[in-house]
Amino acid sequence: MRIFDPHIHMTSRTTDDYRAMYDAGVRAVVEPAFWLGQPRTTVGSFCDYFDAILGWEPFRAAQYGIAHHATIGLNPKEANDARCREVLEVLPRYLAKDRVVAVGELGYDSMTPEEDEVFSAQLAMAVEHELPALVHTPHRDKLNGTKRTLDVVRESGLPMGSVLVDHLNEVTVGVVAEAGAWMGFSVYPDTKMDEQRMVAILKEFGLERMLVNSAADWGNSDPLKTRKTADAMLAAGFSDDDVDRVLWRNPVEFYSQSGRLELADDLAAGETYLGNSVLRGGKD
Repeated sequence: MRIFDPHIHMTSRTTDDYRAMYDAGVRAVVEPAFWLGQPRTTVGSFCDYFDAILGWEPFRAAQYGIAHHATIGLNPKEANDARCREVLEVLPRYLAKDRVVAVGELGYDSMTPEEDEVFSAQLAMAVEHELPALVHTPHRDKLNGTKRTLDVVRESGLPMGSVLVDHLNEVTVGVVAEAGAWMGFSVYPDTKMDEQRMVAILKEFGLERMLVNSAADWGNSDPLKTRKTADAMLAAGFSDDDVDRVLWRNPVEFYSQSGRLELADDLAAGETYLGNSVLRGGKD
């Protein structure tokens, strides 16, 4: 089983997590730029963070056999802080870097006018740099926030097929599916989504444009939730190929739009490694 976690914050995780993820079949991750929990007060602190997830973190991941990529953006929560606005001026030089596979996380937190402005500005950057966008849906009033998100995307001119709308649930998945955007689900303890609910959504809406992530970060989270979802899919009657599509081929297809996805040839051919054994065709 080969797994691509399309949304995980490894800068918050330990080397033990990398080992456990590798043993579970994780071979690639995307780390979106996000809020660190402590408000940042200068542009320099963002630059240091971006440099770390584009330099140090890929090196650290490679020590454990995992390919690491990132998305870069000003997150919705900090879009409301005037001290952070200058980040928009430095984003273009980061969006030109290797292994940056999307603009993000961007979108809404509290749906303020400031978030509207920053969201639109970053979607324009995605268009200019020919990158897909990773969009964060708000924690509150999710359905209206998701509808508003889709309206702003339509106004931007960025194709829906280049947009991944994340942190979806049973209430919001339908409008995103209808819009033609990619659908992201964070399987996360206590909040967002669990494995059984995820399986039910896949049964109802199918596998097309579906991505499952752990969103593991500094909170109560689990970097093995992708594997646990894969196991739940198999237990519910999905095939090995179904699991490979959702947990590997879909995220590869979405982020390949950037032209910057770097994966080992053996993974692209359908091989993965667990311990000392070689598994063919993404099956174990």
